[in-house]
Amino acid sequence: MIANAQHAGLDWPNQSAARSLRVLVVDDSKAQRHILTMFLKRWGYSVVECASADEALEHCATEVVDIVISDWMMPGLSGLEFCKEFRGLERENYGYFILLTSKSEKTEIADGLEAGADDFLTKPVSSGELRARLRAGERMLAMQAEVLAKNRVIVSTLAELQKTYDSLDRDLIEARKLQQTLVRDRFRDYGQATASLLLLNSGRVGGDLVGSFRIDADRIAIYAIDVSGHGVASAMMTARLAGFLTGSSDEQNLAFRKGPNGQHDALPPEAVAERFNRLMIEEIQADQYFTMAYAEVHLAAGRVRIVQAGHPHPMVFRTSGRVEAVGVGGLPIGLIPGAIFDAADICLRPGDRLLLMSDGMTECPGKDGRDFGEEGLVRSLTRSPGLTGPALLEMLVWDLADHAGHDSFPDDVSGILLDYLG
Repeated sequence: MIANAQHAGLDWPNQSAARSLRVLVVDDSKAQRHILTMFLKRWGYSVVECASADEALEHCATEVVDIVISDWMMPGLSGLEFCKEFRGLERENYGYFILLTSKSEKTEIADGLEAGADDFLTKPVSSGELRARLRAGERMLAMQAEVLAKNRVIVSTLAELQKTYDSLDRDLIEARKLQQTLVRDRFRDYGQATASLLLLNSGRVGGDLVGSFRIDADRIAIYAIDVSGHGVASAMMTARLAGFLTGSSDEQNLAFRKGPNGQHDALPPEAVAERFNRLMIEEIQADQYFTMAYAEVHLAAGRVRIVQAGHPHPMVFRTSGRVEAVGVGGLPIGLIPGAIFDAADICLRPGDRLLLMSDGMTECPGKDGRDFGEEGLVRSLTRSPGLTGPALLEMLVWDLADHAGHDSFPDDVSGILLDYLG
């Protein structure tokens, strides 16, 4: 029975403060259920009574219950066993479980907590203590409801983000296809020389660009570009730069200038770099820069004039087996207004190879933490000198993947290999 029931009315809140929480009272004593139900209804709770744990479990399996007040000692399933079964039910919301007991031993309390009980009330029950325990349960249920609501918001937000990600991913896949068309010709035969291209993006899209075009009957140009950063902004910049180095239109190609008679003459490589630098700073004005290696090749004589604007040193692989790093360095393009770029002159003999490559090759990290380096590059490209340009670059990619332990490189890997036939 509830102790001091005649004074309990002093603790009752107004009916206007009634809560919509659903309380299940489980006790084999009808009188005990009746007294508990009377107080609970006066405090504004919605109450359901069950005379046994089995009946209570059937109710909990189909109905929502917020708080359970269950006697410990009952015929059939005890309150302790009922609590274990209740915790095993699949429920969306948490149920606060109070055990009524005459037990006060610490071991008994521990058993109840182990079974999943949240709180205990010792018979005879004090109305004030019951009300305090119910308020504690309400606070826990309120916090749990708040957490569930926030989780629903998180799940909904994640679902929306996933939809957005999937849409962006589809767009990036299409953008990758478009970017690959910038280097549609992976192999070009210029008669006295061939150009083999390699372009592997580290992500869906990348900031590297390689290519070649014919200047006139005796000259060709080859270039390699690496735009700062990664992702969409870099890819858009490479697409724009590709338009300025097109071999299909001398009007658009920044490597050409219009002569006094209306003809288009090729600018020397250092002037091409200066022209791009002015373009980036004065017209494009983006928070980006890029490195570039640009070479003009005279096919008949094998003369090469090359500018190296912040790009890794180009490498010449001689037929004798000697490997030379060429170029005089220089500033990246788009950083310093009025920057001056110097060019270097080299001579190729029949059978020599000239490689312009991005730092994604030499700085590719390995399983042991060491970069691939120029040593790895030279070792890979000199191991099978008889391979054609495309086959040699394919083998280089295999060596990079073996060095890294996977074929997903952290930076774009690109290069152009010129085979001089003479």
